[in-house]
Amino acid sequence: MLKRTAFHDFHVSAGARMVDYAGWEMPLLYRGIAEEHQQTRQSGSLFDVSHMGRLQVMGADSVRLLEMAMTRGIGQQEVGQCRYSLVCNTSGGVLDDVIVYRDTKRWLVVCNAANRQKILHHLTDLRRQHSLDLDISDQTEATAMVALQGPKVIDRLAQSLPIDVASLKRYHFQTVSVMLIKFIVSRTGYSGEDGVEVILPARMAGLAVKMLGGRLSDPQATVKPAGLGARDTLRLEAGLPLYGHELAEEIDPLSAGLGWAVDLGKDFVGAQALRAVAQQGPARKLVGLELSGRRIARQGAKVTADGAIVGQVTSGTLGPTVQKSIAMAYVDTGRSALGTMLGVDAGSEVVSATIVKLPFYVRQQPVSA
Repeated sequence: MLKRTAFHDFHVSAGARMVDYAGWEMPLLYRGIAEEHQQTRQSGSLFDVSHMGRLQVMGADSVRLLEMAMTRGIGQQEVGQCRYSLVCNTSGGVLDDVIVYRDTKRWLVVCNAANRQKILHHLTDLRRQHSLDLDISDQTEATAMVALQGPKVIDRLAQSLPIDVASLKRYHFQTVSVMLIKFIVSRTGYSGEDGVEVILPARMAGLAVKMLGGRLSDPQATVKPAGLGARDTLRLEAGLPLYGHELAEEIDPLSAGLGWAVDLGKDFVGAQALRAVAQQGPARKLVGLELSGRRIARQGAKVTADGAIVGQVTSGTLGPTVQKSIAMAYVDTGRSALGTMLGVDAGSEVVSATIVKLPFYVRQQPVSA
């Protein structure tokens, strides 16, 4: 039986098309993927991301555990700061990409829904192997999480939350109380737009929808609900990797262009293997492709050059904002230079494609650091 988030009744009442996603019954769309995508780019959208794992780490050895598990430096992370990182296996492959929150007395690791049990077991195994003094608890089903994304979201939230959201720095968070209920509000998101993500007790989901989104059913509403379909096209236009597409246990973060999130000067699981990749140079690299015409490059499609296979597509779509057929793909390093002309096997034909700079889309007014 599929798990349901605390927002399930809202999704059904709003007419969402529900689908199975990583064992959760989630909204794929409400009105249409392209419409919800453009609503996010132009105004604002509310996404239910409660299916993502939320693992709490508390205790004297919390920093030791997280330093071993995470590719980025955790010890110097400040209270109120959250940091994108990767969790790797001993071969340097990616077990998951996560966001690590440091609160006053605890840490919170937000991971992908499909990897929740894997990361929980990984952290638990490390704790046991090194006899660490700490507790790990899975907070996923006791809490809910929403992402509000779009250029008008921050102004909208200024009317709802008792904090100055506009002054909250990117990848920082605050814990606030509303009607004696604690919320974590972080300046994060995975759409390429400004916005926040909010973690709250599951029992408060109904209140949260009204408080954060306002009158979502109003045709002129600033914020409207959006589903997983638009979330995927938004992140792809923004050049953001998705686990199971651009990231996997067979893919290292350096090949994925995520070297900025890997501190090879510290020891962590997979560090030795990644140092070898850095020294030799990745054999393949993640690139952005712009295809001619409007044919969509499907995941797994072969990328060719002079009749030879030189790579594989990981994600592709017709970008609703950029109005181009775009894709991300791993290609041989020797074929990864910007401007390189390649082909994408679309089944009935090979479509010409050009390597372009990622991301495909950048918002007009980025958040100041």
